[in-house]
This record gives sequence, C-alpha cells and structure tokens, in this order.
Amino acid sequence: MPRQGIAGALSAAALICVPTVVHSQAQIPDAIAAPGEIEIAKFHAEGDQIYECKTDAAGTLSWQLREPVASLIADGKTAGRHYAGPTWELEDGSSVAAKVEARSPGASSNDIPWLKLSVTRGRGDGLLSGVATVQRIETKGGAASGSCDRAGALLSVPYSAEYRFLKKR
Repeated sequence: MPRQGIAGALSAAALICVPTVVHSQAQIPDAIAAPGEIEIAKFHAEGDQIYECKTDAAGTLSWQLREPVASLIADGKTAGRHYAGPTWELEDGSSVAAKVEARSPGASSNDIPWLKLSVTRGRGDGLLSGVATVQRIETKGGAASGSCDRAGALLSVPYSAEYRFLKKR
C-alpha cells in the first residue's frame, strides 16, 4: 500500500477510535457560558419533548415538560440516548444527569431554550466521565403550543439540538 494510503487509513482509524475535542461553531450566549471549561464531546440530538397537561401554580391547565426522548448522534450513527432526569447515556456505558442552571431563548417561539446544566451525577469510565457541564444549543422545535384541556393528556413535540459536554480545565 502506498505511504499516503497507510497514513490516510491510520488517520481514519484514529478518528473512529479516539474522541477529539470538537469546537462548536455556535456563538454561546453569556447566560449559558461556561468559562474555564473545555468541550470534550458534542452530539446532535433528534427526538421529542414530551409534555403533560397539568394544573400550574395559578390553578390552570398548562403543558409542563414531562421528559425528553432523543437519540444522540455522532458521525451519522446513534451513539447514545437522552431521557428523563435529564440524563445523557452513551453506548460506552458512561452517563451524566444534570440540573438546569441557566437558559437563553431559542431562535423562535417554536424552539426550546438553550440551556446550561450542571452535572449532579456521573456513571461509568467512558467519554462522559468527569463532565461538569452540559450545554443544549442550536435548538429547533420542541416547544409546546396550544391549550391543554384535559389533565393527564400528553403532547409529543419533535425537536433537535446540539449537546456540548464540558470538563473543567
């Protein structure tokens, strides 16, 4: 095999086997910035935001987030899942759960907000090990709209987003 062919094959293998730091093209709003942290992974998510019709603090029925259900995608392949908690779990067995710390509006009223989430629990020794912060950015869709008129009714709203996983320097 020519020298260039071997180098190309090795480079391709390295990209598949070794996670690399990926830099987002999105401008991160100050409200959800994570100074002093570096991105160690980024995944595209496709799925649904599931809402339940419940009585709110004012005593009226409104759509309230029940859970996200989404696939985490890297290089066109499913790499994990995102679900209630909120939790992100990769196929390597690592996972993190987090709580919302800050938000910034989506591009339109149909887009769920961008978020900064602080990790509250981690599991496994994989790629997500040691992650401190998760950012949800570049959201499309996912916002509940319309009235709910029956407690317990469910609404599934398709969405996509990018999830950035950050570690302290």
